[in-house]
Amino acid sequence: MQDNLNIAIEAALKAGTEILKVYNTDFDVVVKKDDSPLTQADKNANEVINPYLKKTDIPIISEENKQLPYAERKQWNTCWIVDPLDGTKEFINRNGEFTVNIALVENGTPQLGVIYVPVTKTLYFTAANLKSSKKIVLESEDVVVDDILKNAKDIKPELNPDVINIVGSRSHLNEDTEKFIAQVGKNKPVEIVSKGSSLKFCLVAEGKAHLYPRFAPTMEWDTAAGDAICRAVGLEVIDQTTAKPMVYNKENLLNNYFLVQS
Repeated sequence: MQDNLNIAIEAALKAGTEILKVYNTDFDVVVKKDDSPLTQADKNANEVINPYLKKTDIPIISEENKQLPYAERKQWNTCWIVDPLDGTKEFINRNGEFTVNIALVENGTPQLGVIYVPVTKTLYFTAANLKSSKKIVLESEDVVVDDILKNAKDIKPELNPDVINIVGSRSHLNEDTEKFIAQVGKNKPVEIVSKGSSLKFCLVAEGKAHLYPRFAPTMEWDTAAGDAICRAVGLEVIDQTTAKPMVYNKENLLNNYFLVQS
């Protein structure tokens, strides 16, 4: 597990470097068949990440890879789930709130999670023992992983706050979410924290927010790494259809609505 974590961290940092090379240019945007945006940064990050993860001989599900049929994927006990650039809309809007997401999933459950924020050089990851999650702000992406592991600090959620910070998306605050917020607000004061990409998971995991309702479509690569980071600090990421923890490498890679809570 430690070797896999080290590889995922290295891959995320290298992907971040490639993303920033494009971020600082006048890049083009292509619209994919599902109407989601795609930039050269998405492609370059994916091309960097794949060779790192292939060294583990563990199959990869990535947003930018061709998706294999479930008849093949269902044989996998373990797989990587990757979003090379989560928050492409945030990337295009140049607000810095985009991430690299890499997760290792075993038997449908996210184990390791790595989330890297290239603009702020902030790295979140699960410990190799899966019993905690950590955060570090780097001075440079050219850093030895052992130094990261030595200097990263534990993060933990805040329990029983006086004011409930509910984290939402800059792009997806819909009627269902607004109803949920109103319901929570009947019991305690509520404040809304708007944030893009998988950073929403990180805010709850480190206690800067307390609930993350996502009542809009997401894919498994949007959530697997953040789910792992939240689970490692004792949070639950609950599928609102099954009322059970989220499951990954499903036949349909589209997630149901979910709620992150302590």
